[in-house]
Amino acid sequence: MSEPDHNDQSWWQRIPLYSKIVAALILAVLVGVALGAGKPNPSFIPLINNLVIPCNLVLKALRALATPLILLAVIHSFLTATIPGRAGRRVAILLMTNTLTAIIIGLLVANIMQPGKWGKINVTDAKTVTKTLDPWGLLQDMVPEAILKPLVDNNVIQLIFVALAFGIVLRGLKTDQVAKGQTGYQAIEQVITLLFEAVIRILHWVIAFVPLAVFGIVAKTIALQGFAPFKALGAFILAVLLALMLQATYYILRVQFGSWVSAKQFLVGASDALLTALSTASSTVTMPITFEALIQKIGLRESSASLGALVGSNFNNDGTALYEAMSALFIAQVLNLDLSLPQQLIVVFTSIFASVGAAGIPEAGLVTMTLVFTAVGLPTEYIALLITVDWFLDRCRTAINVMGDMTVSCLLDGKQPQSITAPDKALV
Repeated sequence: MSEPDHNDQSWWQRIPLYSKIVAALILAVLVGVALGAGKPNPSFIPLINNLVIPCNLVLKALRALATPLILLAVIHSFLTATIPGRAGRRVAILLMTNTLTAIIIGLLVANIMQPGKWGKINVTDAKTVTKTLDPWGLLQDMVPEAILKPLVDNNVIQLIFVALAFGIVLRGLKTDQVAKGQTGYQAIEQVITLLFEAVIRILHWVIAFVPLAVFGIVAKTIALQGFAPFKALGAFILAVLLALMLQATYYILRVQFGSWVSAKQFLVGASDALLTALSTASSTVTMPITFEALIQKIGLRESSASLGALVGSNFNNDGTALYEAMSALFIAQVLNLDLSLPQQLIVVFTSIFASVGAAGIPEAGLVTMTLVFTAVGLPTEYIALLITVDWFLDRCRTAINVMGDMTVSCLLDGKQPQSITAPDKALV
């Protein structure tokens, strides 16, 4: 996916998003303190409440973009990913194993630490309706009454069914036509790619207003409640970082015992890609550096590097899945709701597919998170609490996404280095 030409951007557009968010946070603290810092003048209340309007508009836009982003991302991934038939099953097993492990780690850390209960947040107007796991009900509800209905209703299960159905069928049609030397599939592939890029461009417009949303929600929170609510967010940051570190440890152990690459060689070779992911918060931008590091610095075969870096970047977003699962539990804890094990299984299921729609671009996890919240009946308006810290955690989970891609490549390369194995075979 092409990146915008920085020479055509204004000085404001060239300022990194995280710098704008940090500036918005500082300004919000000053305004919140000036408006009362937990003890506001009653005459200021209408003004304080209006500060959150930009945040509400951003969240509405994110909810509107969530379903088309997931649908197009899944179909686009099926159409464009180069997956060799013989290795496809193993790749799928590795990707699913890594993602499930990430979500389980996230849920365990969130259940044990319970960061949502570390601070006091005023949520007196919160909705308390949550959904329970009904396997037969989910099965009956899986098929939509109309193709576009899941897009209108934000129905996660139906959306996943439609996306997978079209993705698998279009992939099969493309494979058949390629085998026959036909090119009819290229038209629909171009349309899907164009629509996908259009949604992402609109998403970039919305993301441009995230600093304004951060300013509004932080200024309002400090003005009405002081700094107490941010204790819970601090605990949430620590919990997410701990979970990401545990996931990174899992990757290192898998590479050490499941491939010929040593843990030290893996970490040294992956350093450039991981630092790029931390600085850009985009696995798509990092992809070329990841691919180069796998071949030149770690020494993997080109086929293994291709599958991990190129295919994995479309389907393997373990850090995003972990973050979204933990976010759902965090908000539930903030609202004093206990998600049962069946409800957490719904979080697992939706987080897997929502992570595919993360699209490898900054802040996309905020969009797909709306579907995870909707799946268990959590009010999406409380995603606003996470916007204040998402810019930082987004970088950390992107690094884990990239590390997961590189881990898959190492595992695919086997336990013998290239120099003493048979020549690499071309991808089919």
